[in-house]
Amino acid sequence: MPTATTTGFPRDRMTVAFYGSFVVWGWLLYSFNPSVPLLADELGISDAQAGLHGTAMAAGGILAAVVTPRFVRSRGRRTALLVASALIALGASGLVAAPSLAWSLPAMVVLALGGNISISAAQAGLALRHGGKASAALTEGNGIGSSIGLVGPLAVGACVAIGWGWRPAVAVTVGLALVAALIVSRIPVGGAMTAPHVADGTPAPVVRARTTLPGWCFLVTMVAAVAMEFATTYWATGLVLERTGAGPGIAAATTAGLVAGMSAIRFVVGPLSLRVAPVMLLAVAFVVAIGGWAVLWTATTPSVAIVGLFVAGLGYGAQYPLSVALLLATAPGRTDATQARATLAGGLAIGIAPFALGALSDAVGTHRAFLVVPVVALVGAVVAVLGGRAARRGDAPVAAGDIGVPLDR
Repeated sequence: MPTATTTGFPRDRMTVAFYGSFVVWGWLLYSFNPSVPLLADELGISDAQAGLHGTAMAAGGILAAVVTPRFVRSRGRRTALLVASALIALGASGLVAAPSLAWSLPAMVVLALGGNISISAAQAGLALRHGGKASAALTEGNGIGSSIGLVGPLAVGACVAIGWGWRPAVAVTVGLALVAALIVSRIPVGGAMTAPHVADGTPAPVVRARTTLPGWCFLVTMVAAVAMEFATTYWATGLVLERTGAGPGIAAATTAGLVAGMSAIRFVVGPLSLRVAPVMLLAVAFVVAIGGWAVLWTATTPSVAIVGLFVAGLGYGAQYPLSVALLLATAPGRTDATQARATLAGGLAIGIAPFALGALSDAVGTHRAFLVVPVVALVGAVVAVLGGRAARRGDAPVAAGDIGVPLDR
């Protein structure tokens, strides 16, 4: 039986199955991303070349945006999640075994394809399952993923410190993907675990997303959130190395401060979003991220850098799930199609942000390159406010009550 908790939404077996996608993806992101500078040193490549893993991840995300809505409708959500888990396991295995950039980049494409199919199908499923409480469910799911991912940078640091390198920590992704697939396989088809939509053997046409002005605003805030998170997790290790003189293992482990902040705030923002306007929380989150960046950017010791990353994480952690919840709320009846558009935009952000920051780092140093982060955060804050104002004018097709509370409260 579903059980409602203090956040006011049921956590049944289906919800738990959807949460598995966040666990797998969270571990992969927060174990591999801090490893990118270490991979660059290991393979003897530049920061810009290492940043191509973000581009490969983007390519997988773009492919997922194209295939996921049609695949979910023609084969069902459960099958989509199972296939995604298989792709994640295959891609992660190839990534940790890769002897060169020519091997690691294709493996990342496969891995990202599976990961984005999984997250897209799970987020749309949670939105369908929980309706007006979607902001809480989506934020909690992301919080669980980042909480598991919190161990990732620590695992990388420990593996590096004892001489194993970064690969064993990332390899854990394979086992988590198989466990997630097992849980999903035991959930019956029906409800938010949508069945295939076919008639006479012909798949139903994919519903196209029509994005309103508030929808565009929340799509922009989501892109800003993704760009900031991936640029920071890819290159914070390099910044700490450059500014503090810490060893590679310690520098990689400092990223755990960011993930800790992201995890902590998500368990607060989830229930809070049912009482306070999500748009207000989103705008504040971008401002908090700027404060954390300022501490990180001026840090000259690993301990201060960790504090800065933790404060930044308090902002980062709320940005993505709130943006997605707000975006999906503007598109009733088009959940999977709108999620696909979000996946596409997020994929482009992943492809551009780490590579651009890596290239800028090669040109002017990591410290100066990080000046772009607060600029992106400021844009996110302004656009979040504009999205709320557009919703108050009635430019959204539905009342924001579909995500728990009025946007403009």
